[in-house]
Amino acid sequence: MLRFTFLILLLVVGSAAVAQKRVKLKKADNWIGAIKDGQRFDRVIGNVVFVQNKTTIYCDSAHFFKSQNKIDAFGKIHITEGDSVDVTSHGLSYDGDKKIAYLRKNVVFTKLGIATLYTNFLDYDRPKNEARYFNGGRLVDTTNVLTSIKGYYDISTNLASFKKDVVGVNPDYTLKSDTLQYDSKSKIIYFRDLTTVTDKDGAIAIYKNGFYNTNQKYSTLNQGQIETPEYKIKGNEYDIDDARKMYRAKGKVVMTSKEENMLIFGDDSFYDKKRGISKVYGNAYVAKIGDDLDTLFIGADTLVSIESKDPRKKRLLAYNNVKIYKTDLQGVADSLVYAASDSTIHFFTNPILWSEGNQITADSIWMQLRNKNIDKLYMIANSFVASKDSLQNFNQIKGRRMVAIFDGSAISHVTVQGNGESIYYALQEKEVETEGKKYKVTYTMGMNKMICSNMRINFVEGKVNNVSAYVKPDASFIPPQEIKEVDKKLKGFDWKEKYRPTRIDVVKTSR
Repeated sequence: MLRFTFLILLLVVGSAAVAQKRVKLKKADNWIGAIKDGQRFDRVIGNVVFVQNKTTIYCDSAHFFKSQNKIDAFGKIHITEGDSVDVTSHGLSYDGDKKIAYLRKNVVFTKLGIATLYTNFLDYDRPKNEARYFNGGRLVDTTNVLTSIKGYYDISTNLASFKKDVVGVNPDYTLKSDTLQYDSKSKIIYFRDLTTVTDKDGAIAIYKNGFYNTNQKYSTLNQGQIETPEYKIKGNEYDIDDARKMYRAKGKVVMTSKEENMLIFGDDSFYDKKRGISKVYGNAYVAKIGDDLDTLFIGADTLVSIESKDPRKKRLLAYNNVKIYKTDLQGVADSLVYAASDSTIHFFTNPILWSEGNQITADSIWMQLRNKNIDKLYMIANSFVASKDSLQNFNQIKGRRMVAIFDGSAISHVTVQGNGESIYYALQEKEVETEGKKYKVTYTMGMNKMICSNMRINFVEGKVNNVSAYVKPDASFIPPQEIKEVDKKLKGFDWKEKYRPTRIDVVKTSR
């Protein structure tokens, strides 16, 4: 008896399972039997309704292959899946065993309250809860419109995958890619291949992978490039907050200034679009290429670029441990400011510059560029220029203010304005003969020492040649044998050659 009851239970359960797989005709105005390719089917016409579990199919007419559990539907087709899926089309072939709907012509697939998919070719796999299109489609929600050649929409997770010629349109941007994914519920885009994003202001970003939350306008990306009207920014990782217009790049950051022919490197950076401020730090340096193709490198703990519609307000700031290197110029300072409008560089707090063999110091130094090369140096307060000659003598000039005029890469002359003092050694070269061989020997003829309010020092090939004094000069020439050690240095002299940076000191080895 128990065995018989168990068999009955199996038959009931089996029948229920079969019933769940069968498509049932619930309603039709007309019902006509017919034969097609040797197979019997029912031709149903007018207000046709089929059901299978929670799926309901509405159509104008259909061929119902009951034995094969299949439907070919025509006219206005409407499918509902519970209270979450709504589909319309003008053509349908439905496999009741596989529970796959092959929808054709003007297909509109809607995940209610989430997104709508438009295409002409859609396969709706109910067991997998997946809708696929393969000949062009468009996904639309309240935030984005995404089109592609191929697409897959996971109804359970609301994750849409797009392949080939992907284009996304949003009020804030347009994106193009070959592959990406989009969560239509959370409104998050996942970048799976090189993707170009152009915002409404014309800024361009190229991403390799990462995500972008289109609701919060925030993203984290790995590898890519951001381009604004003034800069290109590259890095290994990005944090982008479009709502606040804050962008951060990390890892081997490279910023390219389009207008200034300048590259900025660092380990980390951020860009405040609203304020027009960019900051780069961590092994940070600037490479600015001159007309002579000689590059000026500026390194510092932190570099800041300030954008402005007013050219006079554009600035590049460098602060803490500033070092500069150019083939014909090196320097150190605590901070500097580069103003693009008048091509000037201002050095602050204990600046030291080296040009050829000359060491230049002052409380602050102002460098004027012309055609991207040094034209003038203005030394403000406690100005001092020193150089070492071939006999290790130190030529020195000091004053309240000085202006150094350059001819090419070398100093042409220096003018001293107030409290001028100078020491320079007169050298003589003569030919001597020893054991039948002739040699040229340089020796000191004496030391010129001068005190004068204003003076001009002329240079030849970067070395002191002569001094012109104005307004009651006090000058003396001291022969070599009378030169005392105390006379060899002006007050404030400090030879700082050990601080002179090399290229590798400025251009970080990590690069």
